Amino acid sequence: MFENLSEKLERSFKLLKGEGKISEINVAETLKEVRKALLDADVNYKIAKTFTDEVKKKALGQNVLNSVKPGQMMIKIVHDELAELMGGKATDINLGGSPSVILIAGLQGSGKTTFSGKLASYLKTKKGRAPLLVAGDVYRPAAIEQLTVLGAQIGVPVFTVAGSTDPVSIAKEAVKKAKASGYDVVIIDTAGRLAVDEEMMKEVAAIKKAVEPQEILFVVDSMTGQDAVNTAKEFNDRLNFNGVVLTKLDGDTRGGAALSIRSVVDKPIKFVSTGEKMEALDVFHPERMADRILGMGDIVSLVERAQEQYDTEQARELHKKIAKDKFNYNDFLDQIGQIKKMGNLKDLAGMIPGMSKAMKDVDIDDNAFKNIEAIIHSMTPLEREDPMIMNGGRRKRIADGSGTSIQEVNRLIKQFDDMRKMMKMVSSGGGKNLARMMANMPKR
Repeated sequence: MFENLSEKLERSFKLLKGEGKISEINVAETLKEVRKALLDADVNYKIAKTFTDEVKKKALGQNVLNSVKPGQMMIKIVHDELAELMGGKATDINLGGSPSVILIAGLQGSGKTTFSGKLASYLKTKKGRAPLLVAGDVYRPAAIEQLTVLGAQIGVPVFTVAGSTDPVSIAKEAVKKAKASGYDVVIIDTAGRLAVDEEMMKEVAAIKKAVEPQEILFVVDSMTGQDAVNTAKEFNDRLNFNGVVLTKLDGDTRGGAALSIRSVVDKPIKFVSTGEKMEALDVFHPERMADRILGMGDIVSLVERAQEQYDTEQARELHKKIAKDKFNYNDFLDQIGQIKKMGNLKDLAGMIPGMSKAMKDVDIDDNAFKNIEAIIHSMTPLEREDPMIMNGGRRKRIADGSGTSIQEVNRLIKQFDDMRKMMKMVSSGGGKNLARMMANMPKR
């Protein structure tokens, strides 16, 4: 996410990190490079120029020239302005009304149906709501089936009207159903449309008039860059939507939509979506996104994701097992499962400061744990429970059963043993034993 922009911004700040004298000319040169980086990221020229003009004004006003660390001061100003450009702070979804009605609109192929499922999952698991999904796309082949499959995955019912080709009527009936059956949120997935398609634009406006939604979310494919921003403006002129959802942020995006859309339509980005997993939906935090763009990571979001998977009682029991040197392959498998639930692995790595640059050319497959899981699943219950009984014959059988090599099995067993020792040392003697162990490790 924003890898190229991050790299170019980092290069531009190097102009202020040298040993030479900092001058107004240096600042101007740096901001010229910042503006070029923004334009390369497909940010609207007018927005890029206004942004750098504002940064320059604040930089000179805060006396960056006489600062002890002008480069750092400049980065802070750019960070704050980036966050402000993207909205300043997170904006909650409006869940007023009884039930709350949320209308999902956007272009064809923008990811509306998948987002509708993700939003239903988010509201159910994180907000304690009882959502009803509504299949309002009566034109796209298999759209109703897709939403039905997603609903089944997350345990949320999907309202459909067999044979109906009137999405306005379907939406009205869905709201009645929700009121009668106790659903407190209605999420209406509508057909993808082109901004120039007058009939389809009239249709979504008619749905809005019929159900009077508390929230209209415009879903946009972030990979379409500046085109996405122009389309958002056309939709906003017709629908006056409440917020924007950026999808496919894990793709080859240059970031122009995220950086420009707030300024153009004056509506907040409320959610960002990455990947196909139903859990891969995040509330949009402008200041955290600014951190990531400037290579500072996003530790807060990483901790929040970890806490969502964190079970206090389970953690207490795990700590006891580690202290007694009873940590086994079943526990290891549980930990892998929790990490996988946190989301896309490369996205998680990018939340660690400095890792985004380090991982730029590294392809982390979401199936990275596949071989490890296969090896552990090929162990007998006794082998998973008691790691100490592994011998040559068992290792050969496990390799054959998991479709891996004996070398891979040996590597996993060694890594597991090393991890077990380290966890035991940290648990029993804090950092002192760990430091002693590291000091005694052979030097390469």
